[in-house]
Amino acid sequence: MTTDLFSRRRLLSLLAVGTASTLASCASSRPGPAGLNITYRDGDAGLPFVPSPPMRGRSPELDAIYGETVDGGFVIPAVPYWQIDPRFYRQRVMDPTGQPPGTVVVDTASRHLYLVEPGGTAMRYGVGIGRQGFAWQGEGVIQWRQKWPKWTPPDEMVARQPELVRYSSANGGMQPGLMNPLGARALYIFKNGQDTLYRLHGSPEWNSIGKAVSSGCVRLMNQDIIDLYERVPQKARIVVWQ
Repeated sequence: MTTDLFSRRRLLSLLAVGTASTLASCASSRPGPAGLNITYRDGDAGLPFVPSPPMRGRSPELDAIYGETVDGGFVIPAVPYWQIDPRFYRQRVMDPTGQPPGTVVVDTASRHLYLVEPGGTAMRYGVGIGRQGFAWQGEGVIQWRQKWPKWTPPDEMVARQPELVRYSSANGGMQPGLMNPLGARALYIFKNGQDTLYRLHGSPEWNSIGKAVSSGCVRLMNQDIIDLYERVPQKARIVVWQ
C-alpha cells in the first residue's frame, strides 16, 4: 500500500511539472506506474502525455472562465487569475488517478482535485486545503449538495474561535452570500452514513488556492465549484489522498 501511494505521488508530481512538446501523429495507452493507465506518444520512450499547461498571463478563454458572473442573485467578482499559478487553473488532463469515471479525487500534496471522466481524462481544479492537523483523508460519498449554503461552524471551531459564536448552530449559522466561507456551492462528504464535517466548497479567497490555510475543508474558486457542482454525479464517490 505504501509503495503504491508513493508511486502515485511520484506520478502526480511528474504530471504537474511535465510539459508537452508538439503532438506526434498518434498515441497509445498502456499501464503506467502503480498500474495506472497513462497515454504515451509514439517514440517518446515512455514519457506520459499531458496537455501543455496554460501560459501565465491573460487570455479571452480564461477571462470567460474566471470573469464576473451572476449566480443565484449574487454577482460573483472576476478572479485575477493571472496572479495565480497556471497549474491551478481549471483544465482537462489525462487522468492520473486510476479511479473509475465519476469519482472525485483530492490530492492534497499537489493541491489538485480531479473529477474522473470516461475515456481516460479528468477535469482538474486547483484547491486550497486544511492546515496540518485539520485535514481529513480516506473514502466517502458526496451525500448532499447545496447551492449558496448557510455556514454553521462546528462547536469545536466555535470553542477555538469564540468570535464565531454568532454563527453557531444555536444562532442559525451564517446566511448565504459572497462573504460566506462556503461560497457559491458546497458538497458534503459522508462516510458510513455519517457526516464527516468535511466539505468541498467555494471561496471568495482566490489567493488561498494552492495553499494549506483552511480549517480542514477543500476550497475552490467560486467559478470552479459552480463548474464542479454541475459535473459531479449524484452520490459520487470521493477519495482524499494525503
